[in-house]
Amino acid sequence: MRSRLFVALDTPDLDRARSIAERVKAHVGGIKLGLEFFTANGAHGVHEMAKLDLPIFLDLKLHDIPNTVAKAIQALRPLEPAILTVHAAGGRAMMEDAKAAAPAGTKVVGVTMLTSLDSQDMQSIGLGPDPHEQVVRLTQLAREAGLDGVVCSGNEVKAAHKAWPQGFFVVPGVRPADAHVGDQKRVVTPRQALDAGASILVVGRPITQAKDPDQAARAIEATL
Repeated sequence: MRSRLFVALDTPDLDRARSIAERVKAHVGGIKLGLEFFTANGAHGVHEMAKLDLPIFLDLKLHDIPNTVAKAIQALRPLEPAILTVHAAGGRAMMEDAKAAAPAGTKVVGVTMLTSLDSQDMQSIGLGPDPHEQVVRLTQLAREAGLDGVVCSGNEVKAAHKAWPQGFFVVPGVRPADAHVGDQKRVVTPRQALDAGASILVVGRPITQAKDPDQAARAIEATL
């Protein structure tokens, strides 16, 4: 079984992304490529990274009207990502169309609440102040829409797992106990996230900005 640790390669530099992935590939289960990478390198960059033979988590967080999201995912089909994200706040119809448009082997997961948001941020955009309540609501909606799972912080994954025992749970914003939190506000350690029900963990800067990315990945993997 592959590691449940995915490394987030949030860089526009294809060569740097490839270099880091090559160094850590023996100790991670896959690579996450997000907006920063995709905007700079497009489908070509994803194809290049696919040559490393690691599952690719394409984290584009699509959010638009159902027809537009479906057509965007159809355009992404040749990339055959292992995991693809849409915003659960896009609504049930959008999520249904997203799943229908995705390749059969791709897990489509709904982003619930960004891990950079806290209760004050939620209130400022007109939502209730309780992240747990919002995450559980969107988890239930994603389940009803036929998605494979959701993205949520380690603080909410236990509640989300309870609401959807068979769901696939992606937990970003994970930080080793001795790591700098950065711009994340709702963080837990990798071990805490797994114990709470995470299916895969996404770790970026603690690995990619380490002096020795391979050693950093190995150290995190050892805690799992």
